[in-house]
Amino acid sequence: MKRNTIQIKRVYDVASTTDGYRVLVDRLWPRGLKKSKVTLDEWCKEIAPSTELRKWFGHKPENFKRFSELYKVELKVKSEELKRLKSISLKQTLTLLYAAKDEKFNHAVVLRNVLK
Repeated sequence: MKRNTIQIKRVYDVASTTDGYRVLVDRLWPRGLKKSKVTLDEWCKEIAPSTELRKWFGHKPENFKRFSELYKVELKVKSEELKRLKSISLKQTLTLLYAAKDEKFNHAVVLRNVLK
């Protein structure tokens, strides 16, 4: 049976043995973190929203619905990356790491939904 377990987690949170394959999905490296101190399997910048979209969104909850629609459009051209991440989630737990403070309104939420 295929599992497709995809979770999201702030990159600042402590890594757990239940995280499985940990992928940072931000375009920019998280502020205040040393690369040597972060437990991750890969940094997939390509899957992050464009700089223009990220700046427009500004992590404002009122922009989230439109941001989600626009980000999904951007993801349509990233089908190879999406397939690759989805295939990882079928073999083991996939944890999408993000730096945003808001746990409900961020691009990792949208990405997880697209991958499921």
